[in-house]
This record gives sequence, C-alpha cells and structure tokens, in this order.
Amino acid sequence: MHPVVFRLLLTTLTASISVACAVHADEPTSPRPETNALLGFRSTAAANEIALEKRFDAALSATEMREWLQRLAAAPNHVGAPHNKANAEFLLSLFKQWGWDAHIETFDALYPTPQQIALELIAPTTFKAALHEPPVAGDSTSNLPGALPPYNVYGADGDVTAELVYVNYGMPDDYKELDRHGVSVKGKIAITRYGGGWRGLKPKLAYEHGAVGCLIYSDPHDDGYAAGDTYPQGGWRPPEGVQRGSVADMQVYPGDPTTPGYGSTPGAKHLALKDAKTILKIPVLPISYADVTPLLKALGGPVAPASWRGALPLTYHLGGGPAKAHLLVKSDWSRKPLYDVIATLKGSQEPDRWIVRGNHHDGWVMGAWDPLSGTVAMLGEAKAIGQLAKSGWKPKRTLVYTSWDGEEAGLLGSTEWVETHAAELRDKAVVYVNSDTNARGFLGAEGSHSLQHLVNRAAADVIDPETQVSVLERARAHMRVAGASPQAKAASKENAKIAAEGGDLPIGALGSGSDYSAFLEHLGIASLNLGFGGEDDDAGVYHSLYDSFDHFDHFGDPGFKYEVVLAQVAGRVMLRMANADLLPLRFGDFSATLDRYVAQLHALADEERKSADAQHALLDARAYALVSDPTRPVAPPERLSDVPSIDFAPLDLAAKNLSASTKAFQIAYAARIDGEMAPTAKQAAQINTLIARMEQSLTSSAGLPGRDWFKHMIYAPGMLTGYGVKTVPGVREALEARDWPQANAFAVSTANVLDGYRAQIDALTALLQKPPR
Repeated sequence: MHPVVFRLLLTTLTASISVACAVHADEPTSPRPETNALLGFRSTAAANEIALEKRFDAALSATEMREWLQRLAAAPNHVGAPHNKANAEFLLSLFKQWGWDAHIETFDALYPTPQQIALELIAPTTFKAALHEPPVAGDSTSNLPGALPPYNVYGADGDVTAELVYVNYGMPDDYKELDRHGVSVKGKIAITRYGGGWRGLKPKLAYEHGAVGCLIYSDPHDDGYAAGDTYPQGGWRPPEGVQRGSVADMQVYPGDPTTPGYGSTPGAKHLALKDAKTILKIPVLPISYADVTPLLKALGGPVAPASWRGALPLTYHLGGGPAKAHLLVKSDWSRKPLYDVIATLKGSQEPDRWIVRGNHHDGWVMGAWDPLSGTVAMLGEAKAIGQLAKSGWKPKRTLVYTSWDGEEAGLLGSTEWVETHAAELRDKAVVYVNSDTNARGFLGAEGSHSLQHLVNRAAADVIDPETQVSVLERARAHMRVAGASPQAKAASKENAKIAAEGGDLPIGALGSGSDYSAFLEHLGIASLNLGFGGEDDDAGVYHSLYDSFDHFDHFGDPGFKYEVVLAQVAGRVMLRMANADLLPLRFGDFSATLDRYVAQLHALADEERKSADAQHALLDARAYALVSDPTRPVAPPERLSDVPSIDFAPLDLAAKNLSASTKAFQIAYAARIDGEMAPTAKQAAQINTLIARMEQSLTSSAGLPGRDWFKHMIYAPGMLTGYGVKTVPGVREALEARDWPQANAFAVSTANVLDGYRAQIDALTALLQKPPR
C-alpha cells in the first residue's frame, strides 16, 4: 500500500510535491552553516546538533542498503510467508547488533488467502484467464516458488456467472454516465480499470449498484506500454502483470476487520465475518491487461465515451451483453501471525517522551520498492544512530524505531499495535515519522502542519546527489515547473506561486494508505510521511511479482543514492525532535494552512450553488431531449437540490482567533530560545508536555459520521477517495454530499475543536511567558 492517491496510487507522489521551504534564490545552494537556525535549539545546542548530524551522515552506506534490500526481497514476503517471518527476525537481529533494545510483538489477525480462483469467458466465445504472472528474463526472483496468485484481500468468496459490463474507473460519476446510456450493472459482473480512485471503492460501489462480482484490471494507458517500455526492456507493466491490493473498506476503520478499535491480542474477541463492516460482499479479482482483452472484445452495447477508452487495440463497449463470464473466488479465512519489530533507544532526560519512526516490511510478493526501499533507508538511520550511542551520545528523548507487518492488507500491524498501546501512546508519543516507498527523484512530504518548518529546515540541509543543490532547492524548482503546466490543477498552481515567492513551502495533508493512519487520525499524534520519487519507473510493477530487487536496481534507484538521502532527511527530523531544547513544532503554520482550508470550504459551497443553478437551467431548457438519439434517448441526470445558506461564521471566527493565538505563542517561544528567558529543566519539561499533546486536541471523541474510529477533525481519508485526504472532513464531505444540515452541524463542532486547540496554545503561551525560576 502507498500513502499517495492516483495516478495509479503511486505516481502522484511527485506530481504534488509538498515539501518545505527552500533558501532564497540569492542564497548559497549548498546547506547553510549557521547554527542559530534550528527551531527549538539554543545556539550552542544547535552547533552541537549540526556536528552530530555530520557524524550521522558519515555512517550511512549505499552499499549496505543495497545488500539489505537484496536479502529482504529474496523471496515472497506476504503475511504468513516463511520469508516474511525470517525478515522480521533478521531486522530484530540488526537492531540488537546496533545497540537497540528490540523485540518482536506478535498479533493474530484475520488475513484471507486464496485457495481457488478462476475466471472464464463463456459467451459469445470462450476464454480461460491465466491469472498468473510468468517469469521474465533477467529477473532472478520472478521464477521462485511460494508467491500467492494475484488476488484482492478482503473481497468476498463467491461463485457467480453473469454478463459483463464495463464501468470505466468504477467511480460515482461513471455510474451516472452508465445510467444516461441505459446500462445497468445489476446482476452483472463489473469490469473496472485501476485509476481514478482507490481500488477498494470499485467493488464497493459495484455492489451498491447491484453487481454480483467485480474485476479490476490495469490498462496499458495508465502504467503499461503507453507509458513506456515494459519490463524487462523498461520499467513499466508487462501484459501479464497484475496489481494486487486490499479492498477492505478502510475508510470505516483500518486494521483487523474483526477487532475494530482494539488490538488483535491473544484472547481478544473477534467479530464473526458477517459482522465485520470492512469486508466486502461480492467476489473481486485483479487481472492483467492480457487477461482482460478477450473480455472487453466480447462486449456489445454502446461504444464507451471517449474519456473511458484506454490504450488496448479494441473498441471499448459498455456491454450488458452478449459477453458472459464465470468468476470463482474461494479463500482460507484463517487468522495469521503478524510480526512487528519494535526497537527502542532510551532518552537521557525525557525518557517518557517518544519520537517514533516506522515503515513496514511485508510486501505483496517480493516488495522491493513497496516497501523495502523505505525500510533499508530506515535501517541506515538506525545503524548510524546506534553508532552515535555507542560513542557515548544519548538522545534527550526516547527514539522508537518500528518495522510493521501486514500493512499491505489494511495497515494491520501498525493499527493493532497502536490500538493495543493507545493509552501509553497518548501519554508518551510526540510524533510519528513514516516512510513507505522510496526511489530516485524529488522529496515528497505530507503530515501535520505544525511540523512543516522542521521538514523545511531538514530538507534544506541535505544535498541532492544528482544536482548538487539542496534537496529543498530542487523540490522548489520541480514545484514551479509542475505548476506552470497548462494541465496543472489549482493546487499545483498555488504551490508554484508559493514556491516563487520564497519562504516555507506547504507540506501536503495526510489521508490514508500507510502506517501513519492510526497514529494521526485515531490518536491525534502529530505525523509525517517522507519519501523520494518521480524519476523512477516503479509504478508499472506496483503490487506485482515484478516489484523485485532486479527491477529496483535498474529502474528505481540505481546506485541507491536516494536511499541515503531519505535517511539523511528523516534522520535529521528524528534527531532534532529527540534533541531540541523545546520541541520544534510551529503552530502558526497550522493556523495559516487552516485559513486556506476554510477559504476552500467557502469556495466549495459557492461551486455547489453554481452547479445546481447551471444544471437547473439546462434541464429547464430540455437540452437532453433535444440532443438525444430517438432510438436510444439519453436520460437527464437527477436534479440537484438547491443550496441553502451555510453558516461558516463559527469556523471563520475560530480560525481568526487561532491566528492571533499562534502569533502570541511564536513570540513567547522565540523569547525562550533566542532571548534571555531560557527555561529551567522543570519549565522545559512542562512546556514540552503541552507541545507534545497539542495535536491530540484536534480530535473529537465522537469521530466522523459513520466512522467514529477516525477522530481527527482536520485530516481524514475521504469516504469516496480512499487514500486521498479530505481536510476539515466533517464539513467538506457534507458539502460534497449536499447534506446541508450536517455541513452546518460540523461547522459548529469543528469550530469547537479548534477553540479547544487554541485554548491549549494560550495556556502554553502563558507558561512560556513565566520568568525562569
């Protein structure tokens, strides 16, 4: 799984690069030497920190990271595979060797695996799908035994025979288009292509529209020969390549579907399968574009709209006959062990404040890019920090490095661990820093906006290995170029404008798709997700057999330079969080970002109003009747409801008051660091306790509508976007659903949460203003 949405869940990591500030154009392009620019550090401590980071950098080795990746990706690595357990034990041994206090924590989670799968076209011609990825020349692991066949975990078992219907990306607007063509999926098997939205929404929406089964294929237009040479000549998806993946309804809750909200520990109560809300109701299979071609060729019915046509050499039809297929999925619905590796380096001054780092080690097959490319960078950090500790240095705060299991199926290992240790984490965890995939290219950073400046400064102090400017300076240039494209979306254009103006660049907001979800959105622990990409050709082998060491070595990060660079950036974030005199969070950055989100809500309400007015005028003009083919009339869309006045006053006032409070906080914080108001050890501990828990005050115990596992009122995955984030989700999703009473209700409740956050900032400011004693 991957924290980025589409194009194909992965390629947008760099299309919406959201990293921190770069130096001004007239400043040096190499990292700056000043020692008084580290947020949270007094000048002497900053000088010591920079010297420490140079020693940290010297301990990082691209050669070691390459060797670790080759070993970790040497065999199938799914949950329950022998090699997955062996990898956990290998990681444990490394942490112990490097001086960390490490152990494996085990959970038993529901993890269905395929026992029997089949797909056959039975009319008007016959064809049996291979449902298999063959070996390719030059890939040393593509012929190894032990890989599970391509499947979608948490789809239902089923044995169905029905006509086929092509539903494009299978998103809500696609079903509206089908309705206008008089085509229904009721009682049919839906064929949908990857892209346009998260895979788990495709079978869910198909079921809600009456389908009895779902097939998801990878069209070469998106990640095959239309994008570039296919593997092994190039990095893109070959005809038989299949994207596996979870289809659990994770927008309701991630983790083990049978233990919602609590850990899958020994003796835990597990729900019956019929009561598990996140398991789908119809069978679903992922298939290759080689296997889907005969199915699409057999479809009749209307020709698909132009935007629905992929790159296959055929005419895309919608179907509803005469093509008919038989689909079979039968699974082993047993629980499987998860092996989370937890390593700790105890803090010398504030041991009960935890700085947590994580990545996962399970993959769909070999998992070289997803996730092991990120894992080996994290291992490099852990080894370098271990060497620092052996030389006599100790972090002020406790460092916790974690390697999760079961992420691919639904964030299993991280969610079960967080749910099991929720009370302790609320008390001790300050921040969670995540990585997943990593490759050659540009830095992407998303997360809690109070951490924005910390990421900015860390990225400014690391050199990009190809351009020899700072990682941040390169990201600035990339952002400006991306925003200048005629096809650029509004957000990219806004980022380009900010990049051109100088100062901090905004980091992105987090939705879901990787292991930060339970930390940020369930417990309210400030979180970051870091990784490089954009100049690699890994998207074509995403979640397939061909995500291998050989592929990554050629098309991901040749030379493993960006593995080292990720370790440098993430390592700086970890070390600065662990060592700062005062925790380096800047709440004014969150306040400024919130102002943009509130402005977006106003604009969204205006857009909904204009859309309704325009549609009503169109329907009143009977335009659909006039352009319809009399032999196949196009049905008009359902009439949109009028948009009443939405009362944003509570949100507007909360955002305005927060802005004033964060400015006062920043002045008081700077006085403690830069002036003569240095806090005593006791005062520093009190200040840091309040700073550490600030993000938690952005949560609500009631959670979001229909999914109370998600407690954060500012960041959440969208119900109809899957991984993609919805900011101020209670209000935004109500507006998009045209649920006006709920939009008004959540404008008030979200404002109340923000007022509580502001009250804590005011208390923190008062504490900062007290003279040292």
